[in-house]
Amino acid sequence: MPTRAVVTRTALAAVLGVSLMLGATPRPVEAWGASGHRMVAIAAMRALPEDLPAFLRTTEVAAEVGELSREPDRWKGGGRTHARERDTAHFVDFTDDGHVLTAQGPHISQLPELRSEYERMLNDAGISVDQAGWLPYALIDGWQQLVRDFAYWRVLVAAEARESDPARRAWLTEDRNRRERLLIRNLGVWSHYVGDASQPLHLSVHYNGWGDYPNPEGFTQSRQTHGMFEGAYVARNVRLETIEQAMGPVRPCGCDIRARTASYLGEGLAEVIPFYRLERDGGFAEGDARGIRFATVRLAAGASELRDLIVAAWHASAEARVGWPAVSVRDVVEGGVDPFDSLIGTD
Repeated sequence: MPTRAVVTRTALAAVLGVSLMLGATPRPVEAWGASGHRMVAIAAMRALPEDLPAFLRTTEVAAEVGELSREPDRWKGGGRTHARERDTAHFVDFTDDGHVLTAQGPHISQLPELRSEYERMLNDAGISVDQAGWLPYALIDGWQQLVRDFAYWRVLVAAEARESDPARRAWLTEDRNRRERLLIRNLGVWSHYVGDASQPLHLSVHYNGWGDYPNPEGFTQSRQTHGMFEGAYVARNVRLETIEQAMGPVRPCGCDIRARTASYLGEGLAEVIPFYRLERDGGFAEGDARGIRFATVRLAAGASELRDLIVAAWHASAEARVGWPAVSVRDVVEGGVDPFDSLIGTD
């Protein structure tokens, strides 16, 4: 793999507060729109197990994925056609009992396979996808792309190692390098949505104050609530090393990606009422350990899920088929198939 001098040591330490490279005390980073996503992505990448490809398990790539994780927010403002299609990928508004937007919307446990089917179900319930959001499909689509990227990488590595023709080997090397760049870019962008799903207010109809719903517990109606949690509060109080300490061990699912996504979203949705109780009771006051712990645990949940989904995609890629005509990854890796024509394309 070519050298990936993505950021300098000084810039990495100053922007991210990463102590690994310079041995310095971690420093605060900017608002969650940047810092939260960076920390989720970096913590996940630094926690990848050793059976994942070595090119992903470097400090430089962790930093680059952290920077790329900000891209979906940086896309905003690109024109209505561009923005409307992308902005609604950042959230899905569930009711307290897990229906999308209203009681007539599909339940979190019954989301269909295709986004087009989801939108049709919303339309039948009188709901616009622009109001409801489609975060579950951003998660699923990004994961399936990562499986494809890993599958191509496996095949390229195996073919490159066995190729005796210099010209063909040079092309395979170039394509492997290209795949690594694509994989890092796709992973970084997708990590943003995994991070979004760790923020309870991205999963709820109560996304910015409790709103026009029964409110027997007297939760805040402030329209500053969302920004308060995502913004300077997290930047001042949450650190990369505390997120890493709060992460759990790798958690295999043994289920398909739709079931895994529904489970992850459900776990985040369950934290909406605890968040509002904590806000009401002053838990986000400066210096209160309860709010810091809540924010840290939610970011750690995002980092843990991102790491686990990357691991799951890597394992799933071993059983994929790639190229045209399609070849089995397993057959190529085991030496039974030469994939060159399928990879380069023979039209």
